[in-house]
Amino acid sequence: MTTGVPATPEFNFDRRLWRRFIKIAQPYFYPQEGRLNFWVFAGLIIVLLIAVVCVAFFVVVGGTLLGESLAPAFVNKYAGGLVKRVQELVNSPALYWAIGGLGLSAVCFGLAGQAVLPRWKQWSLLGLLLFLSFAVNGANVSLSYIFRFIDTALGEKDQPTFWLNLTLYGGLIIAAIPILVGYRFTRLKLGLYWREWLTKSFLHDYFKDRSYYELDSNSSHTEIDNPDQRIAEDIRSFTSVTLSFLLDVLDTILTLLSFTAILYSISKPLTYGLLVYATLGTVIAVVAGRRLIKINYDQLRLEADFRYGMVHVRDNAESIAFYRGESQELNQVSRRFSRVIGNFNLLIIWQALIDLFQYGYNYFTRVVPYVIVAPLYFSGQTDLGTITQAYIAFSQVLGALSLVTNQIQQISSFAAGVNRLGAFEEVLSRYNAPEKLDNQQIQTQEANQFSIQKMTLLTPNSEQQLVRDLTINLASDERLLIVGASGAGKSSILRAVAGLWTNGKGIIVRPEISEMLFLPQRPYMLLGTLREQLLYPKNDPSVSDEALQAVLERVNLPYLADRFNWDEILDWSMVLSLGEQQRLAFARIFLYRPRYAILDEATSALDVTNERHLYQELQKTKVVYLSVGHRPTLVDYHQKVLELTGGGGWRILTPDEYRSQLTQMVG
Repeated sequence: MTTGVPATPEFNFDRRLWRRFIKIAQPYFYPQEGRLNFWVFAGLIIVLLIAVVCVAFFVVVGGTLLGESLAPAFVNKYAGGLVKRVQELVNSPALYWAIGGLGLSAVCFGLAGQAVLPRWKQWSLLGLLLFLSFAVNGANVSLSYIFRFIDTALGEKDQPTFWLNLTLYGGLIIAAIPILVGYRFTRLKLGLYWREWLTKSFLHDYFKDRSYYELDSNSSHTEIDNPDQRIAEDIRSFTSVTLSFLLDVLDTILTLLSFTAILYSISKPLTYGLLVYATLGTVIAVVAGRRLIKINYDQLRLEADFRYGMVHVRDNAESIAFYRGESQELNQVSRRFSRVIGNFNLLIIWQALIDLFQYGYNYFTRVVPYVIVAPLYFSGQTDLGTITQAYIAFSQVLGALSLVTNQIQQISSFAAGVNRLGAFEEVLSRYNAPEKLDNQQIQTQEANQFSIQKMTLLTPNSEQQLVRDLTINLASDERLLIVGASGAGKSSILRAVAGLWTNGKGIIVRPEISEMLFLPQRPYMLLGTLREQLLYPKNDPSVSDEALQAVLERVNLPYLADRFNWDEILDWSMVLSLGEQQRLAFARIFLYRPRYAILDEATSALDVTNERHLYQELQKTKVVYLSVGHRPTLVDYHQKVLELTGGGGWRILTPDEYRSQLTQMVG
C-alpha cells in the first residue's frame, strides 16, 4: 500500500549502502550485535576460504599421486610436468602450510562454535560452493593448456598429439559437467535457504508490535512504500544476486591468480596494458552506475504503485461499479502506469549509453592479444598455441577485472533493492524498539477494571486534537456507549484503547489485550473455512461442530451450516452480506467470551430487530462492552454515554439524560 510519495534520496556506492548490505546479509551467517561481530564474521569468511584452498591442495595432490600409482606410464608421459610439480609441493613447506591452514580453520570455527553451530547448514553449503568454484577455475586453466597444445599440434600437423589432447578435452568436459551442475544446484539451494530465513525474519518484525498497521494504515508514516513487494520480491532478488556477486568476486580473485601468471609469462606489456584499461573502464562504470541506482530504485517503487492500483480496483470492484467510477479509476491507474513508462524510458536511455560503452569496451579488446602476440609467432619466438592461450588468458583476466564494468546494470538494480530492504529494516527496527514513555505518549496499564485518566488524544501526525483530558471509569456491570458527530474521534478512542494510536498523553487502564475482542464496522473475513471465520483469531481445534452450530443459531445464522461445508474455503467477504458478516463477528464474542468487547458500529448494517437480539444476548453474558454508534436505540443496552462534542470537548451522560437530549433536539 502506498500512502504517499516519499522523497527519494540520492543513492550512491557509499558507506550507507555498505552498512545496509551487511546488516541484512550478515545475520544469516553470524549474529550482528556490534562492530566486533562484523570483523569476526569477515575473519570466518577468510578462514573458510583458507580451509577450502587447503582442501583443494590435498585433492589435487592426492588425485595426481593416485593417478600416478594406478597408471604411471600414461600419467608420466602426458602429465609428467604436473607430477613433478606435485612431488615438489609434497617435499616443500607447502604441505605443512596446508595442514596448518586446516588446523587454524578448525580452531577458529571451534572458538566461534556457539554462533556458527546453529548455522552449520549455510556455512557447509558456502564452503562447498567455494570448493566447486575452485574446481571450475582449475578446469578453465586446464582447458587453456589443452587448447594451446591442440592449436600447436595443428600448426605442426602432429596428428597423435592433436587427437590425444582432443580426447583429454572430451574427458575433462565429461568430468566438469557434474561439477558445473553441482555448483549451480548448490548455489540455488543456498539462495533458497537464505531467502526462507530472511523472509521469516522480516515477516516476524513486520507483524511484531503491529508494525504492519503503522506502515499500512497510518497516514503519518509514508517513508516505506509497498512493504509487500520488499518482502516478496526484493528479498528474493537480494539473496540470489548476493550469492552470485560473492561467487563472481571469488572467481575474479581465482582467475586473476591463475591467468595473470599465464598472461605475464607470455607478454608483460600485454598484462600491464590490460590492468590500466580495466581500471579505467571500472571507474567510468561506477560513475554511470550512481545514476542507474536511483533510476532502478524509482522503477521498483513505481511498478509496485501501479500493481497496487490494480489490486485496489479488484478489491473494490462492486463499489466502483455502483458509482460507475470506471473512468476515474482508469485515469488513476493510467497515471500510475504513465509514471512507470516515463521512468522506464529514462532507464532505457541510460542502459543504452552504458551498452554503447560496454560493447566498445569488450569488442575493442578482442583484437589486442593478436596484435601483441602475433609478431612473436611470426618471428619464431613462440608457437601457434601460445596465441590461443594468450587470447584465453587475456579474456579471462579482462572478464575478471571488468566485473563491475560488465554488470553495472545488475549491480545498480541490486543496490536499489538493498537500499529498499535496508530502509525497510531500519523502520521495522524503530517500531520494534522498546518504547520510551514520555508526556507525548499515552500510557497503558493493565488491571481488572477499565478507566481512562486525563487522556488527550491526537491524530498520529499531531495535526488535530480529538479529545482533551478525558476521564471516565467503568464498573464491572457498566457498559459504555460513545456517540458524537462523524469525525469527532469516536473510533479513534477505540484505537487508543487497543494501543494502535498512542500519540497524546494520559493513562488508559484496561485488562490484558488478549482478554479484549474488537469488532470493527466492517468485520475482517479471512480467506478460509466457515470454522476458521467463527474461531478467528484463535482457531481453537477443540471446539466442536455442535458448539459452532449453536452459536450460529444464537446470532440468527443457522442456515450457514446448511449452505456451506464447515471446511470449505471461500472468500466470505464476497459470499456473505455485510449484515451477515457483522452477525458472524458477534458469534466470535459468544465463542470466546472475552472480558471486554469493543464494538465500533458493529451492528450498523443490521435491522433494529437483529440488533436488539444481539445486544440482548450479549447482556446475558458477563462481557463488558464499549460501543460506538449513531442509532438512538443503542442507548437501551448501555449504562453510560460518552458524547464527544467536537474540538476536544466531551461529557458523560446517563441514558435518561441522553434520551432527553435527543427528544429536545427532535422537538
